[in-house]
Amino acid sequence: MSFRPLLGNGRIRTAGERLAKPLTASWANSSIIFDRRRWACREAEMRWTAPHHLFVLTERGGTSQTLIRSDGSLYQGRDGPGALTFVPAGTERLGAYRDVDLTYSALWIDPRSIPPGSDHLKNLPVLINKSDFVTEALLKSLSCEISRGHAPDTAYMEHLVALIALRIRSVFDEPVKVIRHGSLGGAVVKRVRDYIDAHLDGDISLGELAHVAGVAADSFARRFKATTGLAPYAYVIEERVRRAESLLHETDIALSEIALNCGFSSQSHFTATFKRLRGITPRAYRSDVIPEF
Repeated sequence: MSFRPLLGNGRIRTAGERLAKPLTASWANSSIIFDRRRWACREAEMRWTAPHHLFVLTERGGTSQTLIRSDGSLYQGRDGPGALTFVPAGTERLGAYRDVDLTYSALWIDPRSIPPGSDHLKNLPVLINKSDFVTEALLKSLSCEISRGHAPDTAYMEHLVALIALRIRSVFDEPVKVIRHGSLGGAVVKRVRDYIDAHLDGDISLGELAHVAGVAADSFARRFKATTGLAPYAYVIEERVRRAESLLHETDIALSEIALNCGFSSQSHFTATFKRLRGITPRAYRSDVIPEF
């Protein structure tokens, strides 16, 4: 077994390599992919190009030396906890590493999934081992949830990608234009809510909701929140918990079946989400509303 990034092509040479099984998850037909793994070796050389935009966060450990050449620039330093790297799609990296022992999380984004005219990431240069506490917190939280077996919805992931894309511009000290979005009409909101209700047991994406609303995907989330007070992914989760409350109150079906009917990835995910939003576990809630159960 040898180290290879999840996507792309090139050449990698390593010495004294030790690897652990990676943890991966994907959404929207693999247009968003998360990859977490531990990588350790005495030294490595890499020449690599990938078709996706790439964000990499070093969670733990590091290197004694890191050298990266890309786009005519040279980085010399070290990897360490919190180090954030961004590589636009199609950009070649030449890297050399010494005394590698680290755990990293990588987020891959297919540029074809980004609405035309909205992909400002492709115009940014390579960013090597910078820091941004917001992006770090978002990726660590995602890593933690997936490690527990709680894969977020597609709508949540699309929202997370949009947030990280905005944050990376601030790392470059580029001003982010604040665009004011109006609210959605009552008929449009009803269509979206009806769609969510009809598909609550499946994976609901932000793109699907924007299509139902007849609104461009890059503005739908802001307009939906301006209208309802909740981001689309937060609204979906709240509706799942509400449906679960009804099932807990009105039926005696198993918690695992309720989790499936309400679109949670597992019973443990259902329990954790329900407790976070209601302050009580589903089993305890059922016992409270039906004492003799």
